[in-house]
This record gives sequence, C-alpha cells and structure tokens, in this order.
Amino acid sequence: MTPAMHPALDLSIVIVNWNTRDMLRDCLASVFAGAGGLCLEVFVVDNGSTDGSRAMLATEYPQVDVIANPDNRGFAAANNQALLLARGRHVMLLNTDTLVHDTVLPDSVAFLDANPRIGVMGPRILNRDGSVQASSTRYPSLLRLVGQTLGLNHIPALDGYRMSGWDRRGLRHVEVISGCAMLVRRAAMDQVGLLDAGFFFYGEETDWCRRFAAKGWEVVFAPVGEITHFGGGSVRNLNHRRDVMLTEGTVRLHRKHGGLMAGVACYVLLAVFNASRAVLWATVSLTRRPAAVARARHFIAVCADFARAWPRLPLQGGQS
Repeated sequence: MTPAMHPALDLSIVIVNWNTRDMLRDCLASVFAGAGGLCLEVFVVDNGSTDGSRAMLATEYPQVDVIANPDNRGFAAANNQALLLARGRHVMLLNTDTLVHDTVLPDSVAFLDANPRIGVMGPRILNRDGSVQASSTRYPSLLRLVGQTLGLNHIPALDGYRMSGWDRRGLRHVEVISGCAMLVRRAAMDQVGLLDAGFFFYGEETDWCRRFAAKGWEVVFAPVGEITHFGGGSVRNLNHRRDVMLTEGTVRLHRKHGGLMAGVACYVLLAVFNASRAVLWATVSLTRRPAAVARARHFIAVCADFARAWPRLPLQGGQS
C-alpha cells in the first residue's frame, strides 16, 4: 500500500542504480538543474553497488532519499521499493544513464495535469549522437517477433514493433513507453498497482503499460521535451547475459498475457532468431573481421545459455 499522495509534491523520481556511479552523478545533476519550479522528491535505490555509489550520494546529494539493498534485486523490485514511499502527484522512472534537458520535467508534469485520462507518458528520447531513440513502441507480439527474426525490422516501413519510420515529433498513442524515462500518474498507479517484480530486468515496463491500458488509461508519447539516454549503463557489465535476460522478459510477457502456448511459441521464435544470428556471424567471421568474430562469440554464448531464458519465477498479476 503506497502512502497518501501529497498534493503539493509534483513529482517523485525513482532511479535504480547498480555500479554506475559516474552516470548517476551526472543524471542527478541534470535532474536538479532541470527541476524548474517543481516540488519534487528523488529516490535512488542502490542494488548492492560496489563502485562507491553510496559514498558519492552521501557526500554530493544528501537531499536524495537512498534505499540501499545488499544485493541486486532487479529493476522492477527495486523501483517498487521507492514507489511504495513516493508521495508525488506523478511518479517518474528514470535510468542512471540519462541526462534531463531544459524544461522537460516541468513540461511533462504540466502535460499530465492538463490531460487527466493519460496514465503513462514518455518524452522524446535521444541517443548519444542526438538521433531519436525508439523509446515508444508497440507490444512485441508473436507476429512482430517473426518480422524481427526475418530481419524486416531493418526496413522502417515494415518495422511494426519499434516503428523506426516515425520521427517522434507529434503526440501519439502507443502501447509501450520505455522505463528509461517513464512518467506515471499517481492516481492511475494506485488503481493498476506496482510493477510486477517477477520481471528482473526487462519486460516490466511493457507489462505495466499493458495493465494501464487494460484499466482504461491512455499510454502516450508526447514531444514535450528531450532526455538523452546513453544506453548500456548497468547492462555493460552483463555481456551476453543482457540478451538472455531480454529473452526471458519477453517470454515471461507472453506467458503472462497469452498463456503457456504463447510463451512456448515466443521462446522458440527467439531461439531461432539467436541461432540464425550465431550461424550468420560465425560464417562472416571466417573473414577474420574482428567485429564479426565478436558478434559470433556473443550469439554463440547466448545460445549456450538459452535454457536460462525460460521464466522460472512464478508469474504474477502485478502488485498493489
């Protein structure tokens, strides 16, 4: 049960950290510089970092509420720890490997205040080089996963999942907002519940958005401002495990929302995807190109660990 909302508190920002001290420092600097006239609270949930993150927070950001976990509890469970304490009218999930620009925070809050039926929104997300990131997408349905396996996602007109042909300059209803920078109406969260902690690192925001939509809340992309998402923050420490966890999250989504057979179909599709890429890059690596050799090793490692991609934790309906 979350605490009572504090009407004067505009926004509660939740950041989960795992060994990304320097990125976290820069992210927090951008948050406080871009807060404008907002009344906000900031939580950092540290998942057992060993890089000095907690000491940095204590010294440089004493105003931040820190929740220190002894180990890595995963993205969803860690966010839930802070969401249980959040008191703002709106909450925001923000990755450590992001930088907030200009007035995107107050503009996002104003947008939610002006549109009471919107439960989840995401601003424009940029890559490191300033190009637009596909942070607002459709649900990764089995048909869209088939398209990905066939390589059709590389053709913008046929990319039905990430919608790479869309420039993200106009308001649009979508099915998924990335958890790298997601704003949620507190009243909607109270109705829908917290993130499903069964998702360890991927899939939790997709599941959450699906649950908001099922309760009648709108999920939208709104170009109210920009946030840079560098990508690869905590994931840099994972190597091929990133793709294994991505697969596990996607399979879990299909098991939860489509049943056992949908989960099996998703698992098989993604096994074919990774096996085909392993064969392709192993063949190309015969040219001894270093990039091809690295990709071949990556996909072979994913295939070797693929049994881990079948969800083992019990499926949940979300938390409340």
